[in-house]
Amino acid sequence: MLLLVIGLVLAPLAALVWIAFGDAGDVWPHLISTVLPRSIWTTIKLMLGVGSITLVIGVVTAWLVTMCRFPGKAIFEWALLLPLAMPTYIVAYASVEIFDYTGPAQTFVRWVLDAKTSRDYWFPEIRSLPGAILVMSLVLYPYVYLTTRASFLLQSACALDVSRTLGAGPLRLFFSVAIPLARPAIAVGVTLALMECLNDIGAVEFYGVKTLTFSVYDTWLNRSSLAGAAQIACVMLLVVFGLIWIERAGRKNQRFHVTSKRYQALPGYWLAGWRKWLAFFACLLPVALGFLMPSLVLVRSSILRYGDNFGPDFWSAMLNSFLLASFAAVLTAMLGVWLAYIERNNGAVIVKLATRIGAIGYAVPGTILAVGVLIPMAHLDGYINSTMKALFGISTGLLILGSGAALVYAYVIRFLTVSYGAGESGLGRVSVNLDAAARTLGRTSFQTLCEIDLPMIRPALISGALLVFVDVMKELPVTILLRPFNFDTLATLVYTQASLESFENASFAALSIVAVGIVPVILLARTTTRSYRL
Repeated sequence: MLLLVIGLVLAPLAALVWIAFGDAGDVWPHLISTVLPRSIWTTIKLMLGVGSITLVIGVVTAWLVTMCRFPGKAIFEWALLLPLAMPTYIVAYASVEIFDYTGPAQTFVRWVLDAKTSRDYWFPEIRSLPGAILVMSLVLYPYVYLTTRASFLLQSACALDVSRTLGAGPLRLFFSVAIPLARPAIAVGVTLALMECLNDIGAVEFYGVKTLTFSVYDTWLNRSSLAGAAQIACVMLLVVFGLIWIERAGRKNQRFHVTSKRYQALPGYWLAGWRKWLAFFACLLPVALGFLMPSLVLVRSSILRYGDNFGPDFWSAMLNSFLLASFAAVLTAMLGVWLAYIERNNGAVIVKLATRIGAIGYAVPGTILAVGVLIPMAHLDGYINSTMKALFGISTGLLILGSGAALVYAYVIRFLTVSYGAGESGLGRVSVNLDAAARTLGRTSFQTLCEIDLPMIRPALISGALLVFVDVMKELPVTILLRPFNFDTLATLVYTQASLESFENASFAALSIVAVGIVPVILLARTTTRSYRL
């Protein structure tokens, strides 16, 4: 069974490499001379911009809410996580509504300057590489904020307290003590943000930014070259491995220990005068631009286009999203807790290998995974069809790809590590003595898992399944590349309408995705509070 799990996870990557380096004709020379140089350079610039801005916003806001006292601090502690509920493509669409020529921002500028046309004033173009960098940074900075704040909270009872007693001022404490100690956490947060940046397809296509992800999509669907898409996806895979290596290098020999099991809050720095309002607006700005303003755009459009938003397409997309997310959540929860249970009770090398391989999918961008899943599933569809024709004279067609089963398979691979982590965390709180007692009373391993462990880890199991459900509802790259014909989810409905310049007609679908996305934000906020303040 473990070998089957390893095979299911590795099959898409193996298929990707096979078609990329197989008999692909002269695709490689064409890509190297035309597509790859531009795509790689654009991707590098995008990632450098997003990495820099998320680093600054995440670290500064984490420090402010941890060590400073100013108006609204208690609210910003959790409000700074709200942009996580916003998929990047939705913020990109909403930002165009705000900052485009007909939007309120430029309308206000024209009113102030008494300008008649766009030639009478200058305004930055939102549909550009800088615009994509800004939008993605406003959505992805919470990854850095979350990991960095956790590190600052752990430091507060140890090194930071000692440094303050030795006379270190706020700036010196921040740059000389806090930042070096938090470097591993910062490296993790920035790497997560960059992986999400690399995974995005909706925002970069809408803004005309031709990254590697866009090139995979364009080469596959618009140029009908699966081999070329697979080759570009392999280049993306190298970028992912490079990010993982950089993240590990950033944490190398950087392990610090605390001497207390509980968080002990420091008095902090009471900010006064202009400093407290500077801190207030420094925390308010990313929340306003990354969550509040896009939410207002969605609410306004939903009200104005009420009739257009609630047609048959919306309800069909809602049902499809719910079913796909439910199936994926249940399957990943079952498989994840099973892997965690096996690893807990068996320390064999192959078990550890299976669990490590199971975590690979989360690091692989959706476009890469979609290309890799399509190849083996298409061959399997062909085999099933030919077999059924030979035995029963029945043509099954694209049974797996056409039914959405391939989508669920891709979701399970991509989000398996989420449910596995939840199962591992839950089982870690259950004493092995309970399992041993059950086994001595004649229960099998499966009975012990069902009767003892699962009831005790139910909250963790439900949380993991809920996170997978939300991730699937928001997922766009995998869905748009593997969905059956005439099959829409909420994410693809929003994407399609935005491509037709009719984003307002899918504003309630976008608002539904955001509403679902708030759930993990609440869970994260509660987890942080319980972990460090109990």
